[in-house]
Amino acid sequence: MIEKRTDLAVEARELWDEKTGGETEVEGIEISDRWSNGFKITAVRIKDERGSKILCKPIGRYSTVFLDAFLSRSDESFNAGAETIAEEIRAMAGLKDGDTVLVVGLGNRFITPDAVGPQTVKSTLATRHLIGSSPEEFRDFRPVAAIETGVLGSTGIESAEMIRALTDKLSPDCVIAVDALASRSVDRVCRTVQITDTGIVPGSGVGNAREEINEKTLGVKVIAVGVPTVVDAATMCAQLIEETGGSADETRLRRAAGDMIVMPREIDQRVADISKMVGYGINLALHGGISVDDITMFLG
Repeated sequence: MIEKRTDLAVEARELWDEKTGGETEVEGIEISDRWSNGFKITAVRIKDERGSKILCKPIGRYSTVFLDAFLSRSDESFNAGAETIAEEIRAMAGLKDGDTVLVVGLGNRFITPDAVGPQTVKSTLATRHLIGSSPEEFRDFRPVAAIETGVLGSTGIESAEMIRALTDKLSPDCVIAVDALASRSVDRVCRTVQITDTGIVPGSGVGNAREEINEKTLGVKVIAVGVPTVVDAATMCAQLIEETGGSADETRLRRAAGDMIVMPREIDQRVADISKMVGYGINLALHGGISVDDITMFLG
């Protein structure tokens, strides 16, 4: 059976269930579902090394928000989706009043499926400088700095190096890193958001993994927000073959598919829409008492 590529913990658990026939309860892994604001949320907790080895993910918490209701494109669904993302970030980050946060957009703004990070930063309120210069007017806001790192080929600097230098200088209490991921299912592309306290490996979504960004490498808490924007072509083909009752030959399939990835035809609009929602969700999570309309006004 071909190895199916995915960056989502919830899909890694699904693949394990398929491999074992869904009959094996896994020690070291907890999974639960709930609903909030009309959206399904699946929480996966990897508790120990056994669970980490089975799912091939670091020990920690993973929360996946399924945003199918967002497809209605109504203001209500956007607001509800942003608030749901905010709830998960708040719960994962555990910030105190006055804590400083660095929001980092990873990826390449010129390659659409890798532009989630940079586009999210465009919708993020940077307030650290305002609080410093006008403390009375902005006393209800949290100090937030935001940056997009670019990519090694353009900057000559590893994203992890840049973020480490910034954390040394700014001493944030938390880093929120946003990046593109890969899913095993086209149905989840730009329809799900994964939030985790385990950090992230930049470029993993487009098959160009770089140095890890996590609490161990930076020395501060790291919350990673990931959006699947692509599907590995061989993974998609294998899925389709198996769903029709066939059997995929891994060697031939990998040779035929190569390093190709698949994305929706309307990827530009999908990435723009979900990046904006993620950005608004980050704002709602970090600044108490503001609304979607407030964010729109400040960004304007």
